[in-house]
Amino acid sequence: MKKRRTQAKYLLLASFLLFAVVLGALIFRKYHTASGPLEPSPTTAQQGTTVVTLFFGSPDGKGLVREGREVEIEEGLEESIETVMDELVSGPIGSSAPTIPANTRVLGVKVIGNVAHIDFGSELKEGTPPGSAAETAAVYSIVDTVTTNFPQIKSVQILIEGAPAETLQGHLDLKEPLPPDFTLEGKKAEQAETPAPSQK
Repeated sequence: MKKRRTQAKYLLLASFLLFAVVLGALIFRKYHTASGPLEPSPTTAQQGTTVVTLFFGSPDGKGLVREGREVEIEEGLEESIETVMDELVSGPIGSSAPTIPANTRVLGVKVIGNVAHIDFGSELKEGTPPGSAAETAAVYSIVDTVTTNFPQIKSVQILIEGAPAETLQGHLDLKEPLPPDFTLEGKKAEQAETPAPSQK
């Protein structure tokens, strides 16, 4: 009888330890995803959980930074792009700055050739702060996020309520599809490395 009780105690302890290890691994995985090295993005839309790359504003407001996010990808390409856009709208997890108004609706996505036509609600235009920096961050966080996660997409056409957007705040021409611009990353580091001109 005593032997059975001892075995039961060991079994209960082993079960508890296994549960603790699994729970700890899940928590670590969640937060490691946002700050750890980014996994390569899928070249085709495959259903299931995967890590995508989202572009948000840098904490100093001088460019864009990348954040890894684990999401549930849909089977179709257009549905997958819409899912990733919803994640971008939801904002960053860490210290990065959001680039898209939090109430922005993603109305739909249509892929024609290698161009993704993404239709947003009027909140995108109305909620983007004035100024070229905010507009540039909003636009290229969208374009860079889509083209990075879906390499078959070479450019993005931004629409507002079903019609091509001419601009958001008057600084960027959005009438034509835009290719990605990765020069917006690491601007602060580049400026720090550039020596100041000598004064004579």
